[in-house]
Amino acid sequence: MSALLFEGRDWSFETLQKIYDVVESVAKEELGLDTFPNQIEVITAEQMLDAYSSTGMPQLYRHWSFGKRFAQFEGVYRAGLQGLAYEIVINADPCICYVMEENSATMQALVIAHAAFGHNHFFKNNYQFRQWTDPTGILDYLAYAKKYIASCEERYGEAEVERLLDAAHALAPQGVDRYPRKRPMSLVDEEKRDRARKEESERLYDDLWRTVPRSGEAARKAIDHQRALLRLPQENILYFLEKTAPKLQAWQREALRIVRLVAQYFYPQQQTKVMNEGCATYCHYRIINRLHETGRIGDGSFLEFLQSHTNAIRQPTAHDPYYNGINPYALGFDMMCDIARIVREPTEEDRQWFPEIAGRGDEMAVLKDVWANYRDDSFIAQFLSPRLMRKWRLFHIVDETDAPKLRVAAIHNERGYQDLRRSLASDYEVGRHTPDIQVVDVDLAGSRRLVLHHRVFSGRLLDVVDATLVLRHLTRLWGYEVVLQEIDATTNEVLKAHMASPEP
Repeated sequence: MSALLFEGRDWSFETLQKIYDVVESVAKEELGLDTFPNQIEVITAEQMLDAYSSTGMPQLYRHWSFGKRFAQFEGVYRAGLQGLAYEIVINADPCICYVMEENSATMQALVIAHAAFGHNHFFKNNYQFRQWTDPTGILDYLAYAKKYIASCEERYGEAEVERLLDAAHALAPQGVDRYPRKRPMSLVDEEKRDRARKEESERLYDDLWRTVPRSGEAARKAIDHQRALLRLPQENILYFLEKTAPKLQAWQREALRIVRLVAQYFYPQQQTKVMNEGCATYCHYRIINRLHETGRIGDGSFLEFLQSHTNAIRQPTAHDPYYNGINPYALGFDMMCDIARIVREPTEEDRQWFPEIAGRGDEMAVLKDVWANYRDDSFIAQFLSPRLMRKWRLFHIVDETDAPKLRVAAIHNERGYQDLRRSLASDYEVGRHTPDIQVVDVDLAGSRRLVLHHRVFSGRLLDVVDATLVLRHLTRLWGYEVVLQEIDATTNEVLKAHMASPEP
């Protein structure tokens, strides 16, 4: 009887079960991965496109932007200009892994190793996901959100709900907490909270504005007290609007909260792209190689795997027409392999740079510790080795606006390695790509004008068109005038101001 799990491209559900069992054995017994239970679901290419369009969630409320993305993805896919992901994996308990029915048997093995065990282990163990996500409750919450938004559409009209979601989605990048708050509520708590909101109506929110005195010392003290209750400055703009916007109805506040919590769910993924993909790619590489070594897949299947794996970790050069920055699969995989090398066979240079892990001998113990306790910026700052910098031919160029020429600021010497690693790590800090915008003041006693500050680093001002459009959405939710001031983070000088008033 053949020891091969499959021959050729074709597979059946029985084959899929056999593949899963063997991959699980290698992942758990040899690599020691710790995962949520898996739920493997086979879907069509059209369903995969649909999952793309709704941010990869299995069930989410309706919005026109999802349909627009579906049309875009479908157009380029049908024209043969772009392929589809082989899988989508949902950080939930159980972990849901979608695989395409068009995949070959080899690709199903790769997908299960990559997603159902690599990503799954990372989701369960990385501190960012443990801190920010609730894998046991996310699917129930999505079902609640879908049902709630649908009921709002029936009661208040699709156009009204769509306008609210447009505004909320525009503000979603500024709708996350960067420091921990309370753990997310369970579905039962969410439903109780929704009922309480309907019963209380607007009473609590109305009181915030109705009880503000208009003049005198008592008025000043009351305003100071109300300002303290607002917890200014506030970085989570959607949270601030949900709690304090004077004109929003209860259902609108709940809809903002839904958008905010979904955005928060994706927050850890923004900070761990290199690590997450590096972990999953390293795991699938180890597992599939082991299947080939033990005779569970044939040479033809292994070559098919290598072709797909090589394409995934390909890093185009700067002159390549396909270059689009650093490929997170490539950097993540190379760093995981490099850490494993340092642990097993360190050079003298490795011992100087990584005395705590060099020569320890157990690469999986070190890697699992890394996967649990770092995010992209700290991971690169701590573990990018001089050897890997040389392999990637990295160097640091300073491009200053007022300088006539480019300047090479870090070369391959000891100080250069440190500067280069620090510079690359800073590129993966979330704050470098998401503007730091906070609510800083509200005119409680008069016009109720809302004031926000954008802290400007390195002279990078907001795009005027984008700022205008987002301010329009913000004003629609707030209901009164909004001012956004761009403040130099070093000198606190006001560099530019944007203003918007509510539409009549």
